[in-house]
Amino acid sequence: MDVSELQPVRDFVSSLPPFDILSDQSLRLCCISLSVVYYSRNEQFVEVDANERQLYIVRSGAFEVLTEQGQLIDRISDGQYFGFSGMLSGEKVVNKVRILEDALVYLLPVKIFDQLRAASRQFDRFFNQAFAQRLRHQGAIKSKNINTSRISSVVSADLISIGSSTTIQQAAELMSEKRVSSLLIIDNNKLNGIITDRDLRSRVLAKGLDGQTLVKQVMTTDPLTSPKNALIFEAMLQMSENSIHHLPIIEDGRPTGMLTSTDIMRSQSSQPLLLIGQIGRQNSQEELIAVSRQIPQLLQNLISSDAQAQEIGRILTSVTDALTRRLITISQNELGEAPMQFCWLAFGSQARQDQVAGADQDNALLLEFEPDPGAQLYFQALSQAVCTGLNACGYSYCPGDIMATNQKWQLSLKQWENEFSKWVNTPQPAALLNATIFFDIRCIFGSYSLFESLQNKVLNKTKDNDIFLAAMTDNALQQSPPLGFFRDFVLERDGSEVKGIDLKHKGTALINDITRIYALAAGIKEVNTHKRLVLLKKSKFINHQDAHNLIDACEFIARKRLSNQGYQYSHSQQLSNYLQPQNLSALARHQLKDAFKAVHEAQAGIKLKFLRQF
Repeated sequence: MDVSELQPVRDFVSSLPPFDILSDQSLRLCCISLSVVYYSRNEQFVEVDANERQLYIVRSGAFEVLTEQGQLIDRISDGQYFGFSGMLSGEKVVNKVRILEDALVYLLPVKIFDQLRAASRQFDRFFNQAFAQRLRHQGAIKSKNINTSRISSVVSADLISIGSSTTIQQAAELMSEKRVSSLLIIDNNKLNGIITDRDLRSRVLAKGLDGQTLVKQVMTTDPLTSPKNALIFEAMLQMSENSIHHLPIIEDGRPTGMLTSTDIMRSQSSQPLLLIGQIGRQNSQEELIAVSRQIPQLLQNLISSDAQAQEIGRILTSVTDALTRRLITISQNELGEAPMQFCWLAFGSQARQDQVAGADQDNALLLEFEPDPGAQLYFQALSQAVCTGLNACGYSYCPGDIMATNQKWQLSLKQWENEFSKWVNTPQPAALLNATIFFDIRCIFGSYSLFESLQNKVLNKTKDNDIFLAAMTDNALQQSPPLGFFRDFVLERDGSEVKGIDLKHKGTALINDITRIYALAAGIKEVNTHKRLVLLKKSKFINHQDAHNLIDACEFIARKRLSNQGYQYSHSQQLSNYLQPQNLSALARHQLKDAFKAVHEAQAGIKLKFLRQF
């Protein structure tokens, strides 16, 4: 770009995040490297040269980013960007860009873009997060819902790998031959790492290493992985939250393939991911409230898609997690940086990732240290803003005040350890009530190391603790499935004159209690009930058939609870956990009785295992 034109360009570019954090030297390099192009809306689409990747910086005008099939992903206008997805993934760009208005655009070459990313971690993080959001915002374009699709449906069956003792040149030749952007590094059928084309650029070429350098010297060791039967939805969240674009796939402990961000983009996204993406773009509580109005319809869509109940729970909880994180971020933008490390904790259904309609809040704060008065004011303001926002978004305040706004639950790591110790060592009725809530715990935002330290201490106290587990078992047996002496349903009132079957307190909650006791006894960190049961079955802590029966019963009862709420919503009825048995077919009644019978037998099992010596 001509030097005489540099100042107005510099003024504009330097006002845009993340260019506004660049050094003067980097900003000058950027501006002199830009070229300018004018697009007329009569041209309809931007012609992208696949061999000349660039960052498109919109000075004026408007564009739409579309999938290969023409579905809308995003709209771009003044001060926004496109083109970064291909540069970050290194893979073929399949999206199209439609010109909505006459536009003036600055083009930044990929070489300079990579230099700026290497020079500034914040600059690099900005575009990685933007790419993660773009990944989430892909529109739903296939009749088959991605949220109920498995990784196995999109990942290639070809295992492309190389050994760690081969050379970089051999790796590059194999990547070129197979036309892939990454390789699995496998030795003796064990995954030791991965290497990507970005690694070749940043760890080999940029460091001046030659082609005879061994792969093991530059590969990424201990990469994140995913099982082959995991949901595409979960893999997408895992990749976007960790700013990675390649995810090794594992089956029975052995690597079987690589899932890339391009695989996901080609498979298309859907409404929940679009909703999570929208949440991430909002900048005020009011905007989040407006977006959250889509959640009831999302639940209806998931129920009608015939998704499994456990999958619906995980998807709905992912939306709750996204709302919580965004509310925290918006609040911190106003309050400033926290005075110490902290972790926002979720309990109950959000922790277990089995939320349904009408979920209330169960949350708290885990702090690095005991707060002084100034820190107390900060965390009180933060928790007040977040909990108020969640309530406005449809997650009502906890009736028992188990919320971060309650200073009783704004505790340091040491204080939380003391609380759990009291509950475990003196399992009185109040402590046991807390155990049913607080022992299902998950980190939503903040320092995961703080959370992990607390979780490890808690499990060390509960594992093989006969007295505590016996007390937990006795408490869990105070409720029983709604089956009468002749195996007919026992009906209860739901607060009105209508009688029904309480699917939550006499169904799923009992399964959660049973599974939690086994998990605490076994020292299992997982808190999702389905995943706990799978791990307990694998470790043979529970009889294989008993675990299988509980998994089936949990899914069936939860599915009936969801479908019943779907029916209530579509008929403008108040949502509840009560099912009227006259609305069931003869087959469904029989299946529900079998499910409750499995719960009854599981209760007998924990009684025998944990109460026999008392």
